[in-house]
Amino acid sequence: MKISTILKNNRATVSFEIFPPKKWDKIESTKAVVREMSKAQPAFMSVTYGASGTGAGYTREIAEAVKDSGITPLSHLTCLTSTREKIHSVVSDLKESGVENILALRGDIPEGFEFPDTQYFEHAYQLVNEIKSMGDFCIGGACYPEIHPESKNRVEDLEYLKEKVDCGLDFLTSQMFFDNEQFLNFVEMCRVKGIEVPVIAGIMPIANAKQIRRSIELSNCSVPKKFYKIMERFGEDDVSMQQAGIIYATEQIIDLMANGINNIHIYTMNKPAVALKIMDGLRDIL
Repeated sequence: MKISTILKNNRATVSFEIFPPKKWDKIESTKAVVREMSKAQPAFMSVTYGASGTGAGYTREIAEAVKDSGITPLSHLTCLTSTREKIHSVVSDLKESGVENILALRGDIPEGFEFPDTQYFEHAYQLVNEIKSMGDFCIGGACYPEIHPESKNRVEDLEYLKEKVDCGLDFLTSQMFFDNEQFLNFVEMCRVKGIEVPVIAGIMPIANAKQIRRSIELSNCSVPKKFYKIMERFGEDDVSMQQAGIIYATEQIIDLMANGINNIHIYTMNKPAVALKIMDGLRDIL
C-alpha cells in the first residue's frame, strides 16, 4: 500500500524506523527485530540506507522482510555520492521487490567532500525528479522543524523545502525534536508557505544520556529544560533513563495528537522493547 493512501484515512497512525545491519551475518537478527516490531501493527516501517550507498542490498532485504511481515515498507534512498546509474539500479531493485514507497534524501556531506564536476545529484529534489521518472512511487522527504543545519535562516529553509515538495513529494517526515511547540510552529509556517502535504512528526525515545548528545548533533534540535532535568536525574542509570525516555516520548505523542497531529514516526534504534512499550501506552488512544 502507498503511504499517501494510509495518511489520507484521517486517523492517528504510528510508524517505525529501523536500520539494516552493517554486515550480512547480522541480517537474520535484524529480520527478527522486524518480526517482533510488526506485532505492534505500525502503519508502516521505514528502512534506512547505508552511508554513501553501502549496504543498499541490505536495505532491500530488510524492506522485503517488512513486507513479508504484513507491514507496508518505506525504503530510504540517499543520492549524494551515487551515480545516476546506481540510483536507477537501486530503484529498479525496489520496484522488483514490490516496494512502492521511497524516502528521497540527499544524505549527509562526508567530511572533506567536494562535489566533482561529474556530480549528478547535489540536492534531494533532483533525486525526487529521478524517482518520478522511473515509476509510480509514493515519495517522501525529510524536513527540519528547527531549520536544516546548512540553511542560513528559516526563510531560506522553507524556500528550499517548498522547492523539494513541488517536485512531487507526497509527504514529509521530520527529524527528531523534543519540544512540541517547535514542531507545531513549523507545521503552521509550512501551511502559510503553501506546503500542504502531510508532515509526519519524528519522535526519538532516548534510552541513555550518550544517545541524546549524538541525536542533537545530527538533528540540530534543541532540548527543553524539562528533558535536561530528566537526564540529570536518570542519565547515569540506563534502565531508569530508558523508562523515562519511553514515558517522555509517549507524552510527546499524546500532546501532538491532542493538537491535531495524527501521524507519528518513531526512531526505534532497532529496540523492539522500546517501540512496543510506547505502542502499549497508546493502545486505547489508537
